[in-house]
Amino acid sequence: MSVQLVEITRHNLAELLKLDAGDGGKQVAPNVRSMAQAAVYAEAWPRGIAVDGVLVGFLMLYDPSLTPAPEEPKFALWRLMIDKGQQGRGYGAAAVQALIAHVRTRPGAETLYLSYVQDSANAAAAERFYRSLGFTPTGEIDDGELVMSLKL
Repeated sequence: MSVQLVEITRHNLAELLKLDAGDGGKQVAPNVRSMAQAAVYAEAWPRGIAVDGVLVGFLMLYDPSLTPAPEEPKFALWRLMIDKGQQGRGYGAAAVQALIAHVRTRPGAETLYLSYVQDSANAAAAERFYRSLGFTPTGEIDDGELVMSLKL
């Protein structure tokens, strides 16, 4: 299995927009919304999650080093989704590990943050998943989501 983070281009955008986490947008926003946000936020670093050249998911990093004067100096996993037909195969974990390796190369990166919906059926599974990757709860709640962090 070769999991790669790939640039979203005009050649793979339609494929990305067909992916669906299968949660009705309750845990993760649809990719069309993420791509719209990426178009207007200079801090957004959107990437497809590809396995052997086929898109199976999407993630987006909030990278303040992409702008000359960031509003918020925090690196954060902004979005993570794996298509409902591809879940449970380790692709999400491999993608987050690739993201962590990328963030470690970014100027000023000391901590990677993320948050997840606390009032969902998948909240306990999300916490277990992120803890397995080294993230720990910060005790903060941001816009109704529980915040976790990983020291880089």
